[in-house]
Amino acid sequence: MKIVHFFHQSNDHKMYGIFNEDKNVVNIISQNGTFEREVPFSEITLLPPATPTKIVAVGLNYIEHAEEMKKPIPDEPLLFMKPSSSVIGCNDYIIIPEVSEKVDYEGELAIIIGQQCKNISENDVDNYILGYTCFNDVTARDLQIKDGQYTRSKSFDTFAPLGPWVENNIDVDNAVIQTKLNGLIVQNSNTSNMKFKPKFLVSYISRMMTLFPGDIIATGTPSGVGQIKAGDQIEVSIDGIGTLKNYVR
Repeated sequence: MKIVHFFHQSNDHKMYGIFNEDKNVVNIISQNGTFEREVPFSEITLLPPATPTKIVAVGLNYIEHAEEMKKPIPDEPLLFMKPSSSVIGCNDYIIIPEVSEKVDYEGELAIIIGQQCKNISENDVDNYILGYTCFNDVTARDLQIKDGQYTRSKSFDTFAPLGPWVENNIDVDNAVIQTKLNGLIVQNSNTSNMKFKPKFLVSYISRMMTLFPGDIIATGTPSGVGQIKAGDQIEVSIDGIGTLKNYVR
């Protein structure tokens, strides 16, 4: 089931719905949880499918990425945070900040929390997840190297593209993940190559902080990260979910 957050061309209200790919329509969900009506997918503007209080990201979770960055593979998940103000949706623009000369893409699988949770076991994780989506952990690489830590380089506005929707029917432990830059494949891997699997990550993170509905856990990027520049088109695709497309200026 693909849960969509969107504007419809008939009004300026934010709405949620279920995308029916076979019919290419969105079934609008009312506030009481019932279906209101169908609208053509061509008439909607996608919004970020989640509104997080926080984004918890995992670094070096693919061995090949740790190797390309010439960093040791962590014994435990390497966590950092991105602010909610960095979130944008599908088809939105990533803006290169003036203070950086090298901004990189990092295609990732994102977990969207559905219910508040704390100190949960791996066996219970499914009860607290709304679903999964595509994520781009945009990074000012030169500032990351200069600072020696991640906060500034990961936190600029527009540095957390998310979408196109939330999918809750996917085998997240065995899904092809690809990134395309201007139509060319630059990252090509499988979520099975993660060192720390999604369910473990949710349980692990919940043991230090309360996770709220809409919170995002970005699960790390495979090898092949590289630079984006003004005029580029960047796409992150995950089998079973879809494609997150953004432009750069």
